Amino acid sequence: MSFRRFGVSLAATVLMLAGVSALSTASAAALTTPQASVAPSSPVPAVYCGYHGAVTPPTVRRGSTGNAVREAQCLLQYWGFDVGPTGVDGNFGPRTEAAVRDIQAACGIGVDGIVGPITWSVLRNGC
Repeated sequence: MSFRRFGVSLAATVLMLAGVSALSTASAAALTTPQASVAPSSPVPAVYCGYHGAVTPPTVRRGSTGNAVREAQCLLQYWGFDVGPTGVDGNFGPRTEAAVRDIQAACGIGVDGIVGPITWSVLRNGC
């Protein structure tokens, strides 16, 4: 069986495979090399779960209830923190407080277990 039968010569096949290999190597290098000179085309939008409409919801802490707590719990889960077995329930209990402390520690902000303006910013935008 010849490559000509399929409309492709052996030389063209070798060149094509070499090009794919070079492209794969260049693509991998581009993915692992930071591009400091390239600025993002637009800012990354803040994360919003839809429970509380204010840009900066009220401060919530252990014992708080309601939509601001749901928003905080949803954002904590979005970033991979466990708010407890009941999930987003609107009750700021010990697991939600622990999750808040965990994200505060991970982001290097004051660890107090309270979701105030700085912690809301971290929950919305990341560390």
